[in-house]
Amino acid sequence: MNRFDFLKSLGFTGAALMAAMTSCIREEDTVVDALTIPGPQSTAPTTSTGTSGTATSPGSTTGTTSAGVDLSTITNRLLTINLGTTTALKTVGGYVAQSGIVVAQVSTGVYVAVTQTCSHEPQKAIIFNRTEFYCTKHGARFDLTGKGLNSFGSRGLTVYKTATDGSTLVVYS
Repeated sequence: MNRFDFLKSLGFTGAALMAAMTSCIREEDTVVDALTIPGPQSTAPTTSTGTSGTATSPGSTTGTTSAGVDLSTITNRLLTINLGTTTALKTVGGYVAQSGIVVAQVSTGVYVAVTQTCSHEPQKAIIFNRTEFYCTKHGARFDLTGKGLNSFGSRGLTVYKTATDGSTLVVYS
């Protein structure tokens, strides 16, 4: 029985389970703090050259990359984030959860956006944990392409395309 199964058998769920998991001394069990932004963000586009993002379907290991995108030409927007006011996305490892999407800065200037709904059980419990996405409800783990890293994550996550000009981040499908 692993730590996760043991804590679940004791009745830990949700935030209590996450607190117990992150209080462990193993470095890979720690979690960065999240900032959940209420309500919609401004969708005013900013025009410039964007950096690349990734998009895949659940379980897929290949993605499409969009670089040099004029943000004003993106029509199928799911989320627009002002990077100047969103402090959680200013550092590598930081993430936000908004409108059913988790957006994380995975390396300097590179953002990955995935659905917040876990494919194992349809609950909005996905967070970003250092180098992977993690479900706080039952421990499903996913890499940056959405591919599952354990049996709970075997169905993968939907990963969305991202584009940025350095001050605005657009998540789109």
